[in-house]
Amino acid sequence: MSDLQEAKESLSESLRQVIALLEKHKLVESLVHKQDMPKHDVGRQDLVEQLVHKQNLVALQTKLDALHPADVAHILEALPLEDRLNLWELVKADRDGDILLEVNDSVRQSLIADMDAKELLAAAEQLDADELADLAPDLPKDVLQDLLDSLDTQNRERLQSTLSYPENAVGALMDFDIVTIREDITLEVALRYLRRLGSLPDLTDKLFVVDRNDILQGVLPLKRMVVNDLEANVADVMAPDTVMFHPEDLADEAAQAFERYDLVTAPVVDKNNKLVGRLTVDEVMDYIRDESESGMRSMAGLREEEDFFASIWKSVQNRWAWLAINLMTALLASRVIGLFEGSIEKIVALAALMPIVAGIGGNSGNQTTTMIVRGLALGQISAHNMLALIKKELGVALLNGLLWGSVLGLVAYVLYDNHQLGLLMMSAMTLNLLLAAVMGVMIPLQMHKSGRDPAVGTSVLITAVTDSGGFFIFLGLATIFLL
Repeated sequence: MSDLQEAKESLSESLRQVIALLEKHKLVESLVHKQDMPKHDVGRQDLVEQLVHKQNLVALQTKLDALHPADVAHILEALPLEDRLNLWELVKADRDGDILLEVNDSVRQSLIADMDAKELLAAAEQLDADELADLAPDLPKDVLQDLLDSLDTQNRERLQSTLSYPENAVGALMDFDIVTIREDITLEVALRYLRRLGSLPDLTDKLFVVDRNDILQGVLPLKRMVVNDLEANVADVMAPDTVMFHPEDLADEAAQAFERYDLVTAPVVDKNNKLVGRLTVDEVMDYIRDESESGMRSMAGLREEEDFFASIWKSVQNRWAWLAINLMTALLASRVIGLFEGSIEKIVALAALMPIVAGIGGNSGNQTTTMIVRGLALGQISAHNMLALIKKELGVALLNGLLWGSVLGLVAYVLYDNHQLGLLMMSAMTLNLLLAAVMGVMIPLQMHKSGRDPAVGTSVLITAVTDSGGFFIFLGLATIFLL
């Protein structure tokens, strides 16, 4: 069994144990309350209840203390609101900040709503400036202001700087926990400096070489420090050419660079090449995961991340928008069908076959859209290859249309003993797949060109076009050639 599988099973077992402890706690409390005791034994009942209550809470707290903050976050996300808040009360105060960073946005909001200003301020003060930037948007304004007032000048400026960048910028992801050295020292001096520090920031794979004005000169990978003579100068061993970013750079482009060059960390510099922070692979991975989840939510028609156990009304608010659009597109498709009611009445087989044409067209269009959205995200699609891309997708659609249209036409001929109906099915399938290919390319490209996320609602629009277009093509051809 792989380490990943073991970790998943361990987390599932932890969740099961926590749920069992919560259920046991509720059951014992319920039994204590239901016991019929004489009035003079009421005090004894209260004592028993308190002892049982304390015993279960101690067991739960012990279990939580042994778990990583990310695992506690996973468990909190998997619990209904009442159980979640009960468990949250048992988390030690010095772990609140780390766990709030790990839970998803909707669950974080429910936990923050249950905390008073003093608790929130205490939790936030445990975090670094870059971590505070992730938490700050969810904090009440008065708490955020108190937090800013409590920070020293350097950390306040760092936090304000990070918050000034949009979520998709490198500046919003960078951290300030960096180790710098000068190029005119020896490796031995640099090594003694690291030993005096006692510990290194997480994911430190290189040191940043700067001059007296913090202008980046290069980087010194730790592996070079280990294998080279300690008497050598940093300037002779460092790598002068390095991948670096600016705070204004897009996080998507930084993520591509991390993947392309197998980076663990990279420096972030201002327009004067002054070192202002670093970007780490864990932040990049978190960003990629968030973007992926956001894309999946958008394709499903969800406006925002939704708590599994959110109120019914909140979930309805999150989901209604694209359902309304779906309803409108469905009404449009129904009106297209209504235009050909006479044809359907004369040839009943049309009613049974037309959903197939529309359904296959929708699937084909979504396949094309997925490829285009991925290409846009990776920066592989531009004006110079647009025509070749459209030709390629049309070729794929034509071949698929002729192949599967022929199969469907043969099935229609066997079922209804009508060769004209078979030819109609092949023709309609081919034309609808060609329509799906064109729309599958053009819709995400137009959305991208207008500055909108091409993943948001594209599948809904593609389905609308292929449904209405498929019905119109199929029933139109049937009206012309079969009646």
